[in-house]
Amino acid sequence: MTVAVLALQGAFAEHEEVLERLGVDHFQIRQKRDLERPFDALILPGGESTVIGKLLRDEGMFEDVRTRIKNGLPVFGTCAGMILLAEKVEGGVPCLGTMQIQVKRNAYGRQLGSFYTEEVFGEMKEPVPMTFIRAPYVEKVWGNAQVLAVVDGHIVAVRQGNQLVTAFHPELNQDVRIHEYFLNMVASAGNIPSNTLSKAG
Repeated sequence: MTVAVLALQGAFAEHEEVLERLGVDHFQIRQKRDLERPFDALILPGGESTVIGKLLRDEGMFEDVRTRIKNGLPVFGTCAGMILLAEKVEGGVPCLGTMQIQVKRNAYGRQLGSFYTEEVFGEMKEPVPMTFIRAPYVEKVWGNAQVLAVVDGHIVAVRQGNQLVTAFHPELNQDVRIHEYFLNMVASAGNIPSNTLSKAG
């Protein structure tokens, strides 16, 4: 399994560190020619969604990335990555628009710009750590979108087919279960044996 990490702007290095700990092959996507390398999944990191969206277009990668995701490429978007994938964005313009979610940008405001909590995610038995940094949240979902986590009444994690988004930054904590969840999605999508995923030691 090989995971590509969009490295145009934002917290891409932290995702790479988690993949390193999990023993997963990965590389950065910085320009159009990087898309020619084979990969099984894509991570869209946190950062400035408008900047990342502009750079995707400036580098001539927007349509290619969007088409791959719409055709089933597994993708994991955190914070800004969630905004990039949303079909509707309050306070902004949709970018890739591949997920049936409406996102509110900077939803927690400046005073609550950053906070930490622990909450249940999907069917995991133990709550997972969640670090929010000037985070958005999902106002509504429809179609095939499935809510995975809620904090204080706000949706903060959603899955739709091979797409996964979180309003928080799992890459900033030592807990790797969210990334493992995504990698298992990738393995299922590509018929990659689950035993090829190494566990963090």
